[in-house]
Amino acid sequence: MALTLVKKKEIVENINQHAMKSSALCTADYCGLTAEQISELRIQARKNNVYLKVSQNTLARRAVEGTDFECMKDSFKGPTLLAFSGEEPCAAPRLIRDFAKENQSLEIKAIALDGTLYGPEKLEALASLPTKDEAIAQLLRTMNAPLTQFARTINEPMACLARALSEVSKVKEAE
Repeated sequence: MALTLVKKKEIVENINQHAMKSSALCTADYCGLTAEQISELRIQARKNNVYLKVSQNTLARRAVEGTDFECMKDSFKGPTLLAFSGEEPCAAPRLIRDFAKENQSLEIKAIALDGTLYGPEKLEALASLPTKDEAIAQLLRTMNAPLTQFARTINEPMACLARALSEVSKVKEAE
């Protein structure tokens, strides 16, 4: 059953809305995946706030016009799965990488992050970037380390004095 013009416009508008509010787009060739595998991928995508869409390539090309992902038009060839990252920029690359480890049929085509196009060889580097929460935790640890060391340095002379007095009292008690 062919898509009507109205339905095609709805699909283009839907993809365009997701492209406008997403920070990253991953395209992959899903040929060879079973329906159960695609369903599992969709479940994992929902958990990770990633929007998945399988669309005709001409509709996808029209949908990304005027967005940061216009650079990906050339990667829309053959069966294409679009994975848009929501709030977390590297959520889609991470999802695709993890799923492709278990399912060799899923092949990454291209990744776009804030208007920059990357090839499939950059998947591991982008997917291994920390999440927003992990990055904040690393920053806080880095900021906290000098203060912690300063507090230890300030407290050490008093701790040495306390240990010395304890030893002196033990020696005097022994006498």
